[in-house]
Amino acid sequence: MTDVIAPPAVAHAHEEEHGPSGLMKWITTTDHKVIGLSYIITSVVLFYIAGLLAMGIRVQLITPSGTFISFQQFNELFSMHGSIMLYLFAGPFAFGGLANYIVPLQVGAPDMAFPRLNALSYWLYLGGSIMMLMGFAVAGGAANFGWVAYAPLSTSTYTPGAGQDLWVMALVLTGFSAIFTGVNLVGTIFYLRAPGMTMFRMPIFTWNMLVTAILILIAFPVLTAALVMLFADRHFGTKIYEVVGCHMASGAPDAHACGSSVLWQNLFWFFGHPEVYILALPYFGMVTTILPVFSRKPVFGYKTLVFATMAIAALSTGVWAHHMFTTGTVLLPFFSLMTLLIAVPTGIKFFNWIGTMWRGQIVYKTPFLFCFGFLLGFLMGGVTGVILAAPPLDFFVHTTYFVVAHFHQVLFGSAVFAGFGGFYFWFPKMFGRMLNDRLGKVHFWLLFVGFWLTFMPQYIVGLRGMPRRVASYPADLGWQSWNIASTIGAFLIAASFAVMLVNLWVSWRYPVSAGDNPWDAHTLEWFTTSPPPHHNYMHLPMIRSERPTWDYNHPTSPSIGVHGARYATATPGRDGPSGNGHPPGGNGSGVHAGEASASRAEGASGGSGGGDAGGQPGAAGEPGGSGEPGGPGGEGAP
Repeated sequence: MTDVIAPPAVAHAHEEEHGPSGLMKWITTTDHKVIGLSYIITSVVLFYIAGLLAMGIRVQLITPSGTFISFQQFNELFSMHGSIMLYLFAGPFAFGGLANYIVPLQVGAPDMAFPRLNALSYWLYLGGSIMMLMGFAVAGGAANFGWVAYAPLSTSTYTPGAGQDLWVMALVLTGFSAIFTGVNLVGTIFYLRAPGMTMFRMPIFTWNMLVTAILILIAFPVLTAALVMLFADRHFGTKIYEVVGCHMASGAPDAHACGSSVLWQNLFWFFGHPEVYILALPYFGMVTTILPVFSRKPVFGYKTLVFATMAIAALSTGVWAHHMFTTGTVLLPFFSLMTLLIAVPTGIKFFNWIGTMWRGQIVYKTPFLFCFGFLLGFLMGGVTGVILAAPPLDFFVHTTYFVVAHFHQVLFGSAVFAGFGGFYFWFPKMFGRMLNDRLGKVHFWLLFVGFWLTFMPQYIVGLRGMPRRVASYPADLGWQSWNIASTIGAFLIAASFAVMLVNLWVSWRYPVSAGDNPWDAHTLEWFTTSPPPHHNYMHLPMIRSERPTWDYNHPTSPSIGVHGARYATATPGRDGPSGNGHPPGGNGSGVHAGEASASRAEGASGGSGGGDAGGQPGAAGEPGGSGEPGGPGGEGAP
């Protein structure tokens, strides 16, 4: 039995806190919902900027000796494109934006555990983002050493200039932002869960955000330390990674004065491979949340998914050197085996996702289509990842466009397909209005076709030997036609996101009210109003499974608990009418947010799954409980 802290009393609508409005509300807020929207808006704007940079890269590569941009500008574009997409969009959109907004709602909390720290996290992220983009405005241009900043290329000897320094400091700021957000998510999930919400009744999205937050606390301090040392090399002559000017008079390197450029790779990839799953796990959680809703059935293998997530997190800290096979400094069999092993829990997740859809009554709405696109894209990225886990094959393709295609199918396939699936899914909860489903499907199909047309040719041209990070290539090697196809696909992707802008404008100009739960979704955030009130809930339902809103809205349907036990469900006379999520006179049922007790007290009275011994008093106009017995296996059962 897990004890939880009862949340403080929540103000009623007429008692809701009054504060600044308009721009001052966005600047001074500590409300997790406004901060989450700030993250989402900022990261999506940066996503569009990164997309424009990618278009510049693809236009340059249409012809073998392209002149659209200079080689220096090409280096800046691909360095900044990768940096923005990885550091400023994919992570902050998920664990800064959607997690900030959704996780407190899913666990029944009034806010994040540390609201002011939450606000500081966003401003550090915004400041770091602006600082990185300011590189385009300084002499010498933006960072041009790639998004991995390999030493000694990233030292001042080879890449002097303020743009590189701005890049380093920007990542330090956004790294602290991520660390603070990780602390906040862990504190919120462990200490602010609603009564009855044990760890194994939490939504999978919340589980994935918890594991992601722990990975952040492991990985980001390593990156921050590595960046501080790089800055010291660039400005203070420390020679931690520097290998120039540290030789003795005889010409032999001085072991006490020379640094190690491979040290940067070890530090960066010790951050970088957990970072791949820091970016992927939140999107796995979104897919696991969305698929059951549109399959009209519970998630298949709830506990298996939780333990697979834990296994991925544990293994991700031991695979970093598969990025370094060609350096000759790592133990190839060990890191190859570890990389192959991490495919196992990921494969388990695929079986669970397929099992969730199997024989379900699938509804092909836009969020479901985006999740389906994720499954296909990430599967291809995972299969090619197994190829790259074999050192002999990795030696052959490591410096080619094969790796570019693999990397984009993994991260673009997750962050964009699953990410915008989550955006379409939770948009009604955030704004109380629907996005146009027909435009959403146009967005999806343009993106889906463009995605495959962009990256499949890159596998082929990579196998034919085209190196990555090049602005021109020979005309007689048969690479041009594949690059033309890839560029056409990139333009289709750009067109798809133009359609999304149209969809947003249509939703704003011609709003269609969403109601509180337009998808008939399962998890707790759909129990409150859309958009939620200041402190999220007036009342909370009884939480007897990982699907409390479904249990409340479908009182005659049996609820399957996470231990496999079938709980007796509430009746309309006890818990309000079925289907609308609101009892008469209130916006929830069962437990008043300010009157809830900890789960130990609930267990004593049978209130958290074993049935109420004498009935639960009604809340806000709701009649009292009937005192019906509960089924076996609940928290209050003997």
